Amino acid sequence: LDSRLPLVDRSDGTKDSESFTAAAARDQFQEELVIRPLHSGDIYASFQFRTLWDIDFLQERQKVSHYRLFPKSLGQVLSKFSVRELHISFTQGFWRTMQWGQPFIPSPPGAELWVWFHDTVSDVDGNWKELTNVLSGIFCASLNFIDLTNTVQPSASFKPLGLGNATDHRFLRYATLPREIVCTENLTPWKKLLPCGSKAGLSVLLKSEKLFHSSFHSQAVHIRPVCQDEQCTSKAWELRQTLNVVFDLYTSSQGKKEWSLFKMFSRTLTEACPLATSSKIYVDITDNPELFELNPVTPLLSQAVVLGDRRTYSVFDLTRAETFGQLCSLNLLLRWKGDSGMNVFDGCDMLRPLLHAERYVAGFGLQTGEIHTVIYNNHPYRAFPVLLMDSVPWYLQLYIHTLTVTSKSRDNKPSYIHYQPAKDRHRPHLLEMLIQLPPHSMTEVTVQFERALLKWTEYTPDPNHGFYVGSSVVSALVPSMVAMNTNFTQDQPLFSSFVPVKEESSYFVRVYTEPLLVNLPTPDFSMPYNVICLTCTVVAVGYGSFYNLLTRTFQVDEPSLPLEKRLANLIRRIRGVPLLA
Repeated sequence: LDSRLPLVDRSDGTKDSESFTAAAARDQFQEELVIRPLHSGDIYASFQFRTLWDIDFLQERQKVSHYRLFPKSLGQVLSKFSVRELHISFTQGFWRTMQWGQPFIPSPPGAELWVWFHDTVSDVDGNWKELTNVLSGIFCASLNFIDLTNTVQPSASFKPLGLGNATDHRFLRYATLPREIVCTENLTPWKKLLPCGSKAGLSVLLKSEKLFHSSFHSQAVHIRPVCQDEQCTSKAWELRQTLNVVFDLYTSSQGKKEWSLFKMFSRTLTEACPLATSSKIYVDITDNPELFELNPVTPLLSQAVVLGDRRTYSVFDLTRAETFGQLCSLNLLLRWKGDSGMNVFDGCDMLRPLLHAERYVAGFGLQTGEIHTVIYNNHPYRAFPVLLMDSVPWYLQLYIHTLTVTSKSRDNKPSYIHYQPAKDRHRPHLLEMLIQLPPHSMTEVTVQFERALLKWTEYTPDPNHGFYVGSSVVSALVPSMVAMNTNFTQDQPLFSSFVPVKEESSYFVRVYTEPLLVNLPTPDFSMPYNVICLTCTVVAVGYGSFYNLLTRTFQVDEPSLPLEKRLANLIRRIRGVPLLA
């Protein structure tokens, strides 16, 4: 690894390797696995891999030639396109908030990409187009289908999660591909970005045949600048790779109420990644006396406030040899007690998340329709505002004058509305609203639309399947039941330190609704086949007969002689006698 320490080419042509040898030594890599038994009986496993790159080439204008822990492919992307923050996710399935609670890092179905560019970029759209093509090649995805027709520029949503408080949203781009299918070809390049690949550490558990045989699967990459200490005296680039998966009780474990690492991943752990400074497994045992028992038992316990709730975790430190025992292998076993794993919604009021949203399409026919977005505030006595962002394709022509917001059967006037109308075949609709949710209420947002008739070349190969509309995004600071931790410490678990906490009384939550599947007026694409068949029949019968009459020659066919006369003429010809007429 010492031979791969970063050398930096300065503007004067000199190479200062000694100063950056120390910088490379400060590069860090951490890996973490959180296992949370859900009240539905399923298992939620969340992997997080964090790589800190101790360099700031955006300010120092340095050209990095060598890399140690940070993947070179992503480092070159940051440098070439002047990327300030990059967040990309690939998700298969839909996160069921009412059954599973809130995830650590949410993501919508399909592919999602949002990027903050540096304020020195002159052509943001050009950089955005090139960046999507490059990322499409890196992750073997269909990101090259992202263009101006499905890209929006939010004015209030998706603030930077790293250093800086950017307010100029001209340098922000957001796009989704709700129909993107996540497969092994997307997971393989994602694993190659890890310092240990899939050879050691927690990444050995990432077997594609097990991960994709699940109810929910999501993998993401987040890159942002962060502080390395509380005073922010030194800065670094953070690469955080996350993978979330929910294993179904019946399909993955044949209906048995017990789980283990081997049953979930077909692997056990034998060592940590040699390049990792921290490698830990957290098992949520907050409900241990009621739901399940954990084996082996570890004396290491940790408490953390996650999403407004204080949780207790058993910690397994993979950097310690005693964690693996005499067999030099770690296989965690979780066994439910009695029928507690089957009681899905016992105590449903306690399991219900404080913020929940859903969306659907109403109406009949193929001319008009109505989009309904329902937002639930389940807090018993606290009201709080939420920011709703909705991006609708141009072929659904919104009637913005029909927009209504109601809470408890009363009109709820948004305090902020930003609407950017669509341009046919150029850009989608963008609607952002700041809505105050009353306590213990249901707020419904409705807007009517009209379906456009596309050109025949704009339809997909399966147009009768329908057209997908991306998820709505609801962002809010939700009141916390317990005091949130605002102190910055390097020892915080990764799953509780992704979103910065600035207030003890609230925490940030982003909720995605279901994507919509809308049918558009579709012509009968079998008609060209019928026309071709009819035309060929007319040509074959009509023109063929006419051509036959024009080109055929008619001759008079003389009647042939009887057999007796032909025999007589044969004999006469031999004898030299004149033939009979």
